[in-house]
Amino acid sequence: MASHNPHPISTDRKEPWLPAVGEVAVVMVPFPIQSHLNQLLHLSYLISSHGIPVHYVATTTHIQQAKLRFHGLDLASSVDAGNGKHHHHHVHFHGFEIPPFPSPPADPNATSKFPSHLLPAFEAVSSHLRPHVVDLVRSLASGPTKRVVVIRDSLMSSVVQDVLSLSKTESYIFQCISAFSMCWFFANDETFGHHLATLGEYGEVLLKYPSPEDGCFPDEFVKYMELQSKLMHLTSGSLYNTSRILEEPFIELLKNIAGNQKQWAVGPFNPVMVRADGPKDKCIEWLDGHPENSVIYVSFGTTVTLSKDQIHEIALGLEGSGHRFIWVLREADRGDIFDREASEGRGTADSLLSLPVGFEQRVEGVGLVMREWAPQHEILRHPSVGGFMSHCGWNSCMESVKSGVPIVAWPMHGDQLPNCILVTRVLKVGIMVKEWSVLMKGGVVESSAIKQAVEVILGLEEGDGMRKRVGELGKAIQPSAGDGGVSLAELDSFIAHIAR
Repeated sequence: MASHNPHPISTDRKEPWLPAVGEVAVVMVPFPIQSHLNQLLHLSYLISSHGIPVHYVATTTHIQQAKLRFHGLDLASSVDAGNGKHHHHHVHFHGFEIPPFPSPPADPNATSKFPSHLLPAFEAVSSHLRPHVVDLVRSLASGPTKRVVVIRDSLMSSVVQDVLSLSKTESYIFQCISAFSMCWFFANDETFGHHLATLGEYGEVLLKYPSPEDGCFPDEFVKYMELQSKLMHLTSGSLYNTSRILEEPFIELLKNIAGNQKQWAVGPFNPVMVRADGPKDKCIEWLDGHPENSVIYVSFGTTVTLSKDQIHEIALGLEGSGHRFIWVLREADRGDIFDREASEGRGTADSLLSLPVGFEQRVEGVGLVMREWAPQHEILRHPSVGGFMSHCGWNSCMESVKSGVPIVAWPMHGDQLPNCILVTRVLKVGIMVKEWSVLMKGGVVESSAIKQAVEVILGLEEGDGMRKRVGELGKAIQPSAGDGGVSLAELDSFIAHIAR
């Protein structure tokens, strides 16, 4: 297994090309969903470690969410400067109030697992945050700052569309999905065909699976994405949370498509720093009591609530496997995770997340069910964890590979499908719990399939082979976040570019 030691980024680097204090300011505009908020917050701290002030912009609710769940730096020492701003190092948080929006729960019995319950939040944020962003950028550009650099999530292009009319301003896109996923989005475009041919067998893999139009997204979200796509040209380049070590062919392909637009692969960058002091989380203490590579971690992200039948099948599969496990069993995030009505409704949600009678008693000492927020990166870094049953969100894939942990892939919606293909068919560091054609139908995955997948990852030679491969990849990309590494060189290149 790959080393579990973190590689914190130095904050005292003194390259000659670094900008003088106040010459460059960065405005970060994340998409209001947990994995996207988290990635751009980590990028904010990486950029700020170079002495560049970063302004992280979101609604008040989503600022609070991002900071509450942020693992890597102690945000408790941030200083309230008034006017919605909080300072920590060189990161300034700008939380803006917007009108209330519907914040319904996810439907656990929906055929499609896409988080359609979050669409009202997406629409509200994209329409109401836009004037706040342009006002902030205008204020920064009107001062002595030489250049204001706006980095927006690719799904927030409509929010920043006004800023390029301002002086001293540049805009860049941050892609929270894999480079492979980006190629998947282009794969069925006729104008993309000759580019795809350069990928050889990887191009054939991309064409083998459903296109994004084949039911992977609801019509409402397709319309939202189309609006953002029309504004994608308003950029000077793109950054990706990935490493060339993992995705070199696909990064190069995107570079060729982009033409004059610059591309940087600056990941993995989670976490920037890991706290060594303070009490351990109870799940980490639990892991301390188990042998190396003996536990499977089960978590399906923050956007899906499983049906009662599916929860029972997972429980029976885990119990039947006889292997140790940590299972995060939570209701999906609502658009506003602090919404009072959502909190009052959790009794109903918890009843939907009920386990088979006597399950927790029967697996006591072997399995741990967590119903609260879990420190995923710390769990995956623990030597006892030998596998990860995951929805294949890109954040989770990157954290798992970096930690040297093979994946049981269970994609639920959207770009999780191509991430699953990348993990299982290209990198070959995981297996699918069932074929995508079966998962697409929205049925329940039986306990027998879950049991078999756990046994393969933790108990069979096939799992050992995947663990060896992912361990080698993890070791290869660990230094890429340290001095002299590939990803740090790309980040340095981006910093030098905006400081030119």
